[in-house]
Amino acid sequence: MDEAHLKKRVLFLCTGNSARSQMAEALLPLIAGQQFEVSSAGTQPVGLNPAAVEAMRELGVDISCHRSKHVKEFLEQKFDYVITVCDRAKEACPVFPTASRLLHWSFDDPAAVSEDRQREVFMRVRDEIADKLCQFVVEERLLPPGTLNCYRCGL
Repeated sequence: MDEAHLKKRVLFLCTGNSARSQMAEALLPLIAGQQFEVSSAGTQPVGLNPAAVEAMRELGVDISCHRSKHVKEFLEQKFDYVITVCDRAKEACPVFPTASRLLHWSFDDPAAVSEDRQREVFMRVRDEIADKLCQFVVEERLLPPGTLNCYRCGL
């Protein structure tokens, strides 16, 4: 069996696939290395939010070439985990009969705050996602804590 088949496949979903799911898609490989095959999509994609690009750039991660994708692009694919990262996406999430686990994590929409607070909220939500990803990887026993490269918790 080749290495790609050993990787756990994870799909992060939010409404617009503009910020939270995009950041989660970029953060999981940053934290856990190349142990996962990660994608993101939205129930109503609206394009990549420049503030999400900037929030990730502060960590040295460039997501400027990412694009918003519709969840329909992934409906026929098998995932080990499908994780919704906003309440609206959870409500609108189509059925993924091939997913081993469906999880829901609710994060604030950083794009919904006033422009003068967006940078602060994008950074906070990015860090909350990183914290949750570390917790996820350890609790699901996908990787031991000592192998993670988390800028937040040092695991």
